[in-house]
Amino acid sequence: MGETLNKKKGFEMPHVFVILLLIMLLVTVLSYVVPSGTFDRDANNVIDTDTFHYIENENPISFQDFWSSLYDGFVNGSTIMGSLLLSAGSLGILNSTGVLEKGVKKLTKITNGKNLIVIIIFYLYFAGMNILGAGEGVYPFFPIVTAIIMSLGYDRLMAAGTIMFAATAGFACGMVNMFTTGISQQIVGLPLFSGIGYRFIVFLVLATIGLVSVLLYGRKIRKNPDKSYAAEEYKKNLADLEASKESGADEDVSFTWREGLTLIIFLALIIFIAYGCLELEFTLAQFAAYYVVFAIIVALIYKISPNRFCSIFVQGASQVLAAALAIGMAQSVMVLLNQGQIMDTLVYYMGNALAGKSTLVTLLLIFLFVTAFNFLVVSGSGKAVMMMPIMSPLGKMLGINQQVMVLTYQLGDGITNMLWPGGGLISCSLCGLNYGTWLKMAWKTFATMIVSAYILICIANAIGYGPF
Repeated sequence: MGETLNKKKGFEMPHVFVILLLIMLLVTVLSYVVPSGTFDRDANNVIDTDTFHYIENENPISFQDFWSSLYDGFVNGSTIMGSLLLSAGSLGILNSTGVLEKGVKKLTKITNGKNLIVIIIFYLYFAGMNILGAGEGVYPFFPIVTAIIMSLGYDRLMAAGTIMFAATAGFACGMVNMFTTGISQQIVGLPLFSGIGYRFIVFLVLATIGLVSVLLYGRKIRKNPDKSYAAEEYKKNLADLEASKESGADEDVSFTWREGLTLIIFLALIIFIAYGCLELEFTLAQFAAYYVVFAIIVALIYKISPNRFCSIFVQGASQVLAAALAIGMAQSVMVLLNQGQIMDTLVYYMGNALAGKSTLVTLLLIFLFVTAFNFLVVSGSGKAVMMMPIMSPLGKMLGINQQVMVLTYQLGDGITNMLWPGGGLISCSLCGLNYGTWLKMAWKTFATMIVSAYILICIANAIGYGPF
């Protein structure tokens, strides 16, 4: 007993809510250290770089404000939270039919055990959706794809890497992402989505780094399960899969008409959502609406009673409840930043710090500042309207193309979305993964992406990436 009590306890990664609460506390402390300041803004909320002035914050963050920000954050994040819960509940109806599990077994037979093909298909899907700027719209698929990849004989880290590295490459390249590239180009006066050719090269580089990392990790743990960062769970999962394989060696994996019809409609939903994101400017409300319609159709096909439908729906939504709450807390950070009125001051400090620096040093510092600022402000569009009006004149003074400045911003914004707590914690929660475990597996890949991104920025500057 005494030995147990005296035994040193190893470091335990704090819960997602604890980390977000600490970030909220950090912002509160900063609000008393960093002077409040503001820029004047036009009708589109774009700042005028010549109008910064310090102000007296007449409403400093109080004890009550700190805790009230939790509620305000939930209100501000309600669109994302509501969409996530509705979509997850709807996909819970699909899961209850068992059609996805059967589909995986069928796919495994078709690919003759070459499961890496399935991994690559999922990787390309998440990369493609984030090229379109889907962002939170694909959150509901995280738990499903995690379960599918684990059923193929890989661990939870393999699933998370497939999803998150792909999402990072797709979102960061910003090929047709209205929320980062589109807004930034509009602010600086560039043609919408101009320079897409070089952005495609950026995508290929980042996507290759992520995919190679995932495939190498998958090969490593298949050879030696003890090398998994979640070895205990992984070995148990492998044993369960082996037992299931032996008991169902001659299992018929042909589809009934209900299963076939459900899969066809599900694939149609995925394609329609991709089309809606690209052509119809879907919002999260539309994402959620079509998921619910899909769930009702599945219920009709399988003759699921209304009461059972509601019960299954609640179970499905409960799987992402922690992630939904984390989204609300992440929004609380923004509430405190706005009340503290220090965001504009931080951006102003950045502009002053960059004055007089060489071109390559300026690009490096901007890239690192945006990357660091992404820790506090997750919103890509929100940062764009704050930072591009500062970055644009800096580029003009140093002879840096506006397109290069936009590229620097979008890479600084996009690469760490799945690394910093704001997005990483939520994504890990959806994958059922400990955030600390994810960092152990992913940090080298993200570091490689960051270094590669800066090299790509320097190349863009050297070749006069334009049109201007």
